[in-house]
Formats: sequence, C-alpha cells, structure tokens
Amino acid sequence: MQLVFSDAQYWEDFLPLTFTRPVAEMRMGILTFSERWQKLLGIDQVFYITENYLQEKFRKPEPKPSLFIVPNFFPSDEVLKQIKDLQPGEALVYDNEVIAANINMENFSLNQISKMTDIHEKLFFIEKPTDIFSYNDKAIDFDFKLLTEGRTSQELSSTNGFIGDSENLFIEEGAVIEFSTLNCKTGKIYIGKNAEIMEGSNIRGSLALCEESKINLGTKLYGGTTIGPHSKVGGEVNNIVIFGYSNKGHDGFVGNSVIGEWCNLGADTNSSNLKNNYASVKLWNYKKKRFLDTGLQFCGLIMGDHSKTAINTQLNTGTVVGVAANIFKSGFPPNLVDSFSWGGMKGDEKFKLEKSYEVAEKAMERRKIPITETDKDILKYIYNEF
Repeated sequence: MQLVFSDAQYWEDFLPLTFTRPVAEMRMGILTFSERWQKLLGIDQVFYITENYLQEKFRKPEPKPSLFIVPNFFPSDEVLKQIKDLQPGEALVYDNEVIAANINMENFSLNQISKMTDIHEKLFFIEKPTDIFSYNDKAIDFDFKLLTEGRTSQELSSTNGFIGDSENLFIEEGAVIEFSTLNCKTGKIYIGKNAEIMEGSNIRGSLALCEESKINLGTKLYGGTTIGPHSKVGGEVNNIVIFGYSNKGHDGFVGNSVIGEWCNLGADTNSSNLKNNYASVKLWNYKKKRFLDTGLQFCGLIMGDHSKTAINTQLNTGTVVGVAANIFKSGFPPNLVDSFSWGGMKGDEKFKLEKSYEVAEKAMERRKIPITETDKDILKYIYNEF
C-alpha cells in the first residue's frame, strides 16, 4: 500500500514555508512529517496531493489502494492503531474533516468512503507556522521516543559537563561533542549522526541536532530548538526550527522562529522576538492577505527557502520573509519581505530570476546537491505568480 499525503486543507496556511514544498515535507521535532509517518506506519512508498507546480518534484499518487493522510498532526497510540486498522472505504474524521482514509486512488473521491469514524480526543495538530516553534518541544519528545526506544546511545565524552537524566540524551554514531555543557533537566537532547557540538557551547534541552549539523564554538542554545540536517548554528538561539541546509553560523540572536532550507543569516543578524510594549505579535498571513494577531508575546522570524541576510541585519519582531529574498540595506526591513526582494525594503526591485538560480546552485553545490530543472521551474513559478 502507498502512503498519500494531502495538502488540500493546510498548504496555504503555512506559506511562505510551503511555497517550495508540501506540508508533509516540513520539519518539526527531529523528523519531517513525511519521515515520521513512514516510521509510524512502516510504509516506504510516499506520494503527495499538492499544488500543481510542485507535483513534478513531489510525485502524484499511483492509481491503486492507498492510505490517505493529512500529515500535520501527531497521533496518539489509540489513533495510530485506528489508522492502521482502517479497511478499504473507511475513514477517520476530526473536527468535521477527513484526516485519514483507506481509499483507492484510481478514482480518487471521498464518495468512496462508506464508513466514517469520529475522533473525539484532542489531537496534537499543527495549523500555522508559529505552531512549529511553539510546540517544537513536544515534537522533539515524540520523535525522541520514536527514534531511540530500545536503542543504546553513544557515550558522552568526559570532557563535557552534563546535567540531568542520561536517559534524556541520545547521541548517534559519529557525533562529536567536546568541552561543552549539556542540560537535559529542561528537555531531551538528540544528537544526530555525524553532528558536532564545538567547544565552549552551552546547550539546554530540548534540542534536535540533526545529521551532519554543527553548533559552532561558544554557542548559547536554549530549548525547543531543531537544527535540521547539514546546518550550522552559532551565537545565541532560543526555540527555533531550521528545516535543513541553512546557516546561522555567527554571533547574533534569533528566537521563536522558523527558517526554511538553503537560507543564510549573515554575521550579527539579530531578530527581535519581543515587542518593546510586550504586546501580542501580528504576523503576515498569505491566505488572508493581511497581518493577523498571533496571540503570542514571543515571535521572531518566519523565512522561506533560499533567503539571505547581510551582516548586521536587524529584523523586527514578527518578520515574514518570502523565498529567495536578499536583505542587505541599512535599517529595519518591513515586517513582510517579498519573495525575490533585492534589498529587503518595500518597493525594492526584484532579484533577477537567472541570478537567483546561480545563487541557489552555488549554495547547493556546497552540500553536493545539484539544482535540477524542476527546482528552477518551482522558483520560476513563485517568481511569476506570487
């Protein structure tokens, strides 16, 4: 059976993070939603129902029996069992929406469903970008158990200081940690394969440091933080999620933020996460086309893929940056920086599309990942349509 993820309900709610990916490919905790469901269900074949311009990269389902999933929630043991037990034509419903179904994609229609079962328990659902950092500590706990249960961690080097219960620390093969302090009293710490925490760093859980990522010398890192694969972090960070392949490698503060892939924050980039008057933060909503109150006192940066900041960049509380923007002008950029902005200020010219390809290609080459024509087509669509 194939696993099919649906974007029908939530894709627009997660912009700009989903301009370049389906909802299932966002990272939270240690894993992407796709990776998590594959492990939970034991299904390797993954397909997507998403925006047309993304379907060439993220494959449409094959016409055969499938397990259809709305991916952006964390199931309880009982709900996971219900999903596994679904028979052809059966579905699970939550808040009047189908969130899982055993259905044939040959003639895809919810009319195939002959039996719907309501889920009455409260589910851990992720509905907007700020939920990704707000509930990331819970996601790390979920993934930590999923990935480490029944396994043995590598030993922590004796050069380090450690506080808390050793059961809340897991170090994968090839990871290097020397002369740093790790505090698991505040949350679990997961160190991925071949990751590194350099000397002098102070780490408070919860933390997911994913495969091949690095925490640079003397970093101060607070909990609820995910550093996705092949990323670098330095300076001071608090409750941020980096999807992967992005760098915030130097001094400067970023907190309560989500950063996509292939981003780079220049030295001494600082992102405010608290307004001077302590008021609730408003954030740009692409679906509603206006700023909406998040209800959060702490909210920093939401940044789409391939965006960059220059050295000494200062970002306001609740800043949203689109895809492939370059922020380098003096002063605070506005709270919404358009995709492909060349400068970061309102009214700035667009970054030339061909030049954006060149920058993306060079950034991806550093990780030995080639940019494909499909990747370029996705960027071109965003450039022309958004």
